[in-house]
Amino acid sequence: MKKLFFFVFILYSFWSCSLGDDTDSFNYEFVPIENVTIADTLVLDAVHTVVYSYYRPTSCHGFHDLYYSAEDNERTVAVINAVYDNSDCEPLEENSDNLIERTFNFKPLNTGTYVFKFWQGLDENDEDQYLVFEIPVED
Repeated sequence: MKKLFFFVFILYSFWSCSLGDDTDSFNYEFVPIENVTIADTLVLDAVHTVVYSYYRPTSCHGFHDLYYSAEDNERTVAVINAVYDNSDCEPLEENSDNLIERTFNFKPLNTGTYVFKFWQGLDENDEDQYLVFEIPVED
């Protein structure tokens, strides 16, 4: 998780410097992943589609990138939104009309068990919370 915060810090530092009279200023923010659909077992060297969804908090939030960290057989995944500084931002309700669904592909290259950790936000003690899947790989 330290890598996650370092990555965001670097991105924020890079984009926080203004060289001109930009009217479109923005920053980056992690958005909790709500749901994940992933296979119960994976097949070695086969491509698997992972479906994840999240809510867009305001009308000023837009998908920027997917944070994806790989260490051995563990994968940490989080959604990064660009948040545009605009006084016309409207809060969006958490309903099916506002649930964004996206996908990424995963191809296991090792046998064993892969652990996927999907970031779901911070708890009351500012501890990272994850939706965790432990998925075996078949030959």
